[in-house]
Amino acid sequence: MSRIGKLPIKIPANVEVSCTGPIVIVKGQFGTLENKIPEVLELHKENDVLIVNLNNTTRTNRALHGLHRTLINNMIIGVSEQFKLTLKLQGVGYRANIQANEIILSLGFSHPVIMTIPEQIEVEVLQNTTINLKACDKASLGLFAAKIRSWRPPEPYKGKGILYDGEIINRKAGKSGKK
Repeated sequence: MSRIGKLPIKIPANVEVSCTGPIVIVKGQFGTLENKIPEVLELHKENDVLIVNLNNTTRTNRALHGLHRTLINNMIIGVSEQFKLTLKLQGVGYRANIQANEIILSLGFSHPVIMTIPEQIEVEVLQNTTINLKACDKASLGLFAAKIRSWRPPEPYKGKGILYDGEIINRKAGKSGKK
């Protein structure tokens, strides 16, 4: 059995979990998420604890057991607390602005980079160089942050680029002069 999969999931008081067939629906103060689980898994809800049980123990089913338990746990955390990510723009002239439902990034190109903000993600720009992202769905939040970051990933020579908060870039020495 999966070590992660057999751990119980605690359900907060403001979260409602329901399972209709293979679809799990989680409702909370920040939104509603749903996910399809495989038929080999069963959900048992007792008081404020959710347990994911496995019917058939093959190698792939054990892997699915741990995966889907973690996905359900992330759904519960997301609708009760929300996930947060912070991106920092590091470089001369790098800026971010929000207009309507678009984020406009000035990243040293000859043109501004305009990206549409997905509906389920909240974006806040602080001091033109810090972008705070919030969402219920951890996967969509990470994907949107990765798309923003892909425009200017951090480079090791000057340390410029879009960094996650707390990320450390190992700097490299540049070319050395003639001797």
